[in-house]
Amino acid sequence: MINLYTAQNADPDVRVDMETFLNHVVPEGPKAPWVHTAEGDDDMPAHAKSSMLGCSLDIPITQGRLNLGTWQGIWLCEHRDRASSRRVVVTCHGQLR
Repeated sequence: MINLYTAQNADPDVRVDMETFLNHVVPEGPKAPWVHTAEGDDDMPAHAKSSMLGCSLDIPITQGRLNLGTWQGIWLCEHRDRASSRRVVVTCHGQLR
C-alpha cells in the first residue's frame, strides 16, 4: 500500500516521528492483533495505514509551479516491508494560460 500526501518536509525528524506515530497507532509484527495476514505480518497494518492517509492527493499548481507551503513537501509512503514495484498516475485538470 502506498500513499501520497503533503507534510512538513524541512526537518527529516518529521518523517521519523510520522513513522513512529503510525507504528504506534497501527502496530506491526507477530504480536499485533490482526487476523488478516495473508501476505505477511505487515499486510493488515499496510491496509489500515493506507486508509488513514487516503489514496489520492490534490496538488495546487499556479503558473506552472507547485503551489505548496514554505515547509511543505509531497511524501510517497510505502507501508509494506518488502514492496513490489509501484506506479503513480498523474491527472491534471485546469486551464492553460
